[in-house]
Amino acid sequence: MLKKLLSGLFGQGEAKSGGAPEGEPVEYQGYLIVPQAEDMGGQFRVSGWIRKPDPEGGEPREHRFERSDVVPGREACDALMVSKAERLIDELGDDLFND
Repeated sequence: MLKKLLSGLFGQGEAKSGGAPEGEPVEYQGYLIVPQAEDMGGQFRVSGWIRKPDPEGGEPREHRFERSDVVPGREACDALMVSKAERLIDELGDDLFND
C-alpha cells in the first residue's frame, strides 16, 4: 500500500507536468532501463527508472534511480545513467526491488 501511495506521488515513471521527459528505453538482461535526466539549469542530473516486466502479464516492478552526478549534455547523461544502472543490475539483480 505504501508503495502504491509513493508511486502515485511520484508519477509511476511518467513525466510529471513540467518534469523531465523519459529517454529511449534500453533493454539489459531482462530489465528495462529508462533514462529520465533532470534538467538542472543547463546541466542534467543522472536519474531514471529500472523496470522489470512481470512474466505473467502483471504490473512491472520498478525502481527509481537517482544519482548526484550532473553532466553538461542530455545524451551524455542518459549514457551515464544506463551504464550505472547496468552495474547496479549486475550487483543486485532483483534485490534492487526490495524495500
